[in-house]
Amino acid sequence: MERFSPWWLASQGWRSCGGNRPHRRPAHVARRHQRRRYHSRLENGEAAKSRAPREPLRGDGGGGGRSSSRWAEIENREVAEAMAGRAGLLDGAAGLLTMSSLSRELVFLILQFLDEEKFKETVHKLEQESGFYFNMKYFEDEVHNGNWDNVERYLSGFTKVDDNRYSMKIFFEIRKQKYLEALDKHDRAKAVEILVKDLKVFASFNEELFKEITQLLTLENFRENEQLSKYGDTKSARTIMLVELKKLIEANPLFRDKLQLPNLKSSRLRTLINQSLNWQHQLCKNPRPNPDIKTLFVDHSCGQPNGALAPSPANSPLLGSIPKAGGFPPLGAHGPFQPAPAPVPTPLAGWMSNPPAVTHPAVSGGAIGLNTPTNPVAILKHPRTPPTANPSFEYGDSDHVPKRTRPLGISDEVNLPVNILPVSNPQNHNQAMCTLEDLPKTVARTLSQGSNPMSMDFHPIQQTILLVGTNVGDIALWDVGSRERLILKNFKVWEIGSCSMSLQASLVKDPAVSVNRIIWSPDGSLFGVAYSRHIVQIFSYHGADDIRQHLEIDAHTGSVNDIAFAHPNKQLSIITCGDDKTIKVWDATSGTKQHTFEGHESPVYSVCPHHKENIQFIFSTALDGKIKAWLYDNLGSRVDYDAPGHWRTTMAYSTDGSRLFSCGTSKEGETFIVEWNESEGAVKRTYQGFRKRSLGVVQFDTTRNRFLAAGDEFLIKFWDMDNTSLLTTIDADGGLPASPRIRFNKEGTLLAVSTHDNGIKILANSDGFRLLRTLENRSFDISRTVSETVTKPIISPLSAAAVATTSGITDRTAPPPMAIAGMSGDCRNLVDVKPKIADELMDKSKIWMLSELNEPTQCRSLRLVDNLRTSKISRLIYTNSGFAILALASNAIHLLWKWPRNERNSSGKATASVAPQLWQPPSGILMTNDITDTNPEEPVHCFALSKNDSYVMSASGGKISLFNMMTFKTMTTFMPPPPAATFLAFHPQDNNIIAIGMDDSTIQTYNVRVDEVKSKLRGHSKRITGLAFSNVLNVLVSSGADAQLCVWGTDGWEKLRSRFLQIPSGHTPTISDTRVQFHQDQKHLLVVHETQIAIFETTKLECMKQWAPCEGSAPISHATLSCDSQLIYASFLDATVCIFNAMNLRLRCRILPAAYLPPSVSTTVYPVVIAAHPSEPNQFALGLTDGGVHVLEPLESEGKWGVSPPAENGSASNMSPPPPAGAASSSDQPQR
Repeated sequence: MERFSPWWLASQGWRSCGGNRPHRRPAHVARRHQRRRYHSRLENGEAAKSRAPREPLRGDGGGGGRSSSRWAEIENREVAEAMAGRAGLLDGAAGLLTMSSLSRELVFLILQFLDEEKFKETVHKLEQESGFYFNMKYFEDEVHNGNWDNVERYLSGFTKVDDNRYSMKIFFEIRKQKYLEALDKHDRAKAVEILVKDLKVFASFNEELFKEITQLLTLENFRENEQLSKYGDTKSARTIMLVELKKLIEANPLFRDKLQLPNLKSSRLRTLINQSLNWQHQLCKNPRPNPDIKTLFVDHSCGQPNGALAPSPANSPLLGSIPKAGGFPPLGAHGPFQPAPAPVPTPLAGWMSNPPAVTHPAVSGGAIGLNTPTNPVAILKHPRTPPTANPSFEYGDSDHVPKRTRPLGISDEVNLPVNILPVSNPQNHNQAMCTLEDLPKTVARTLSQGSNPMSMDFHPIQQTILLVGTNVGDIALWDVGSRERLILKNFKVWEIGSCSMSLQASLVKDPAVSVNRIIWSPDGSLFGVAYSRHIVQIFSYHGADDIRQHLEIDAHTGSVNDIAFAHPNKQLSIITCGDDKTIKVWDATSGTKQHTFEGHESPVYSVCPHHKENIQFIFSTALDGKIKAWLYDNLGSRVDYDAPGHWRTTMAYSTDGSRLFSCGTSKEGETFIVEWNESEGAVKRTYQGFRKRSLGVVQFDTTRNRFLAAGDEFLIKFWDMDNTSLLTTIDADGGLPASPRIRFNKEGTLLAVSTHDNGIKILANSDGFRLLRTLENRSFDISRTVSETVTKPIISPLSAAAVATTSGITDRTAPPPMAIAGMSGDCRNLVDVKPKIADELMDKSKIWMLSELNEPTQCRSLRLVDNLRTSKISRLIYTNSGFAILALASNAIHLLWKWPRNERNSSGKATASVAPQLWQPPSGILMTNDITDTNPEEPVHCFALSKNDSYVMSASGGKISLFNMMTFKTMTTFMPPPPAATFLAFHPQDNNIIAIGMDDSTIQTYNVRVDEVKSKLRGHSKRITGLAFSNVLNVLVSSGADAQLCVWGTDGWEKLRSRFLQIPSGHTPTISDTRVQFHQDQKHLLVVHETQIAIFETTKLECMKQWAPCEGSAPISHATLSCDSQLIYASFLDATVCIFNAMNLRLRCRILPAAYLPPSVSTTVYPVVIAAHPSEPNQFALGLTDGGVHVLEPLESEGKWGVSPPAENGSASNMSPPPPAGAASSSDQPQR
């Protein structure tokens, strides 16, 4: 709701300026008089002052309510337009008289320099004194912190109290807030001081308002004043006031063109200085190849030929032995003195010089130093080539661009690009020979990992060996040629006693651990794993399935976000970074810490060690978007740049190291892939083809010095490096997550891609297929000669690729042979796998039969222990981590079961194989909903869980309660009935916004932070029974007991379309709950009604598929999608559970009650609700009418529920329209 009121208008309607005149002027006379008065003052150059009538004191934390007076809108707009036009002219004239435009621009350059150098106070002092740029972010921070003196001092550089109405309103709001805060603290002396010194100035404009403000001193609590009764706490009051202050500042003509900085390239002032120094060096009579720059106070001039020689790069405190990547190109391309073409140097940053024999006084500060001019001759690839007579040199670290190299698949010796003179590049010939056929686009293998792959890396030498780390801490080693998983290891701390207490405490508090990065060493003899909890583990690899524990390092406090290998001082080292904002270097042999680099202000997201010649360095990126560079000398970072996207960024070079690229995703989901111009420190080209908002952090990779690839929008996208337009996209036969992880092998013949069903697809080009078939054929030959155990040979990929093979049918059509092994977690050798392939191929010719389970031995089932003797389970959900189950019973009590991490359950995830504990805090309190004044038999129960599992919002017919999941304490209650809440859903992009379905058929969008209903949606005729957000389509879909679906746009909350469900013939329409749930693609919608299960296309709200029970069969009680959206679990009133393929609604498995319910249970017991595990697609839980909760999983030997039925018309992925009303089902499968 709007809370802004022009303070010169009273709430009853506008008053005259003094408030004492006996009558009001007619509106049109008042407008004409007001315009004349203001225009007259503007023409005379006077400030637009005005006396203002009283402002109503509003209790909204700083602002008033927006007046409905149309006159106020017209008057304010006309006055603002007149003032803006006139003020702009006057301001421009004053600028010409006081300061030239170039001087003004110099101030902006100095501001940029001070900001980059972290002179924070000086930056804001110059902003205020110059009055050229108003830093809104700084202003907001000062207001939030209540630094009122700083706020007014900063404002004084741009406006005064009596400059115009907007300025007067700005100062009044600030001082009024300061006054109210003093009153709120009962500091009467301070309040009186503010009243006399700060607020009295407004008495001359509105004496009546000043008197009313003064009277607040007589009240024990100023909220007793009716207009201040809604005043909240200090924090919320400042926030609300800031919104209005920003509006006033943006409307104030004195701030015009002062709210944005000019668009400048990074470190522009340094670039200009570099240009100047290059020009001066070009004019030297005796230019030296190693110019010695020691000062900027006088013009540069090289010494006489017979004078003292310049110091050598090895001992000069200012001169680097190699030039900077960010340096300005030599003047030859721009100035009047055109040098002859020279051999192209490699522009690496001047700060990357060898650690000198003497101290670096100019570098010791740690920030960008003004210290290292370049020496292009020293880093020529072929030093025998004579240098140019007038080489360029540089000042400081002007435009260096940090880089992230691929830790594998890139040669250690690389050439970096320089854009000085056009030269021929040997790589161009190879690029011309590349075509689209070189891309690995065809699915050659499908591997079932069993948990979500987070990081993958191919072996640098054995290019079919793939290393995988997952979201549950598992690591796996695959031979993709034979489809064999050589190794699977669950996360385990090797020596918990030697770990820090903080790590031990964090593992006890939350045992969930994920792999953040897994990577091979350059020679493939080691690999490192960075975990989300403190530690890294280093394994040694001895071929085949032989890996051994090498090092375990408690590296960082919090998450270890990245790990890499490097060779500083010719010794293998490990580089790590983490949430503690540090980068650390460890000896790879002993694990001894060698260096700690500090300087980032946010968690460090990635590291990239690299070297050129004998110069070793590390690049790092942080979550605030900063990129820094480090030498192994503990003297601080050498550069400080902003990455596109300002959040999660990685960098990579082309395979030959000649071109630098980065991929970054912002917090808003905007993704950037760019190529950098290293010589200028600027973006050379930005690649197109991304949505405005990506659904996750986009991963990318490079290959063959020609192509870029990224995972986005459930696709793999490819670009030609020389073209910003999207080259092509592939979906890898479907099944990809929103932002799949990708990784090329070294030669670019294979591409590993993660899938949404916790698997991996291996894509190949023609060379990749030949490599895979060669290895597979050799494996078959070996398997024929070895009877029991098979030792897999290590085959060189180079020799394997060279073997000529005849073309054959690819393996795309073969089912994944490792699916069962992937689910059960065992490691099977080649002899185990190959007969299975033959068996599965033979099974295809057999007639498909529905899997029906009616014995407890046919599945894994576990009833969760409940000593509270609760009644019917009304709602059920897994926590987002998958480690617990939360239930809401019909008596309004919540139940939370947590699974322990132990030898039987090393992951700590929910499973039917290990019994969980019914968890309660030490206080013994229960999470119980408010059921005041409600009949326990009638209320509708609902809840919603926050993304981080910290809070649950719940209702059982009474007020909505917010509970802390750790302590079970009630944080707050709100929105008492009527109407009562019947469904709750968190907004996917803002946990402070919730959609609340009501029993009066309305939907309310509610902001928890400000305790305010933002909008009320009307479209249903009966209570709301389902809500689902799509963050791809930006819509909210609602369902009601009226069997109607409605689609609402989340931008303006307008109703886009609606549709009633078509009730199948033979089913009597009843008032029944209708549930909705979005498919993983966020475009298709699962709709569940007691008469049907249907798949809808959301944008048109068209039914694509429908399944209905046979006439006379038990109705559907609930249904839900599996976590990968491949299956639908449905429960029925006769206690049967059916499992469908989600894409075609074909029944694949039926579980009868006898399979999971003991014989002693009443035949009237059935599942009320069904919940799917968030990361295990074959696990679900049932909440029963007798208060029981059962967890079900397939047998470990099976790994999945039944067998997928044959596709209709040869395709299982095509949606088809629903059947006519007379048909009970769209399938000819067996019916229930």
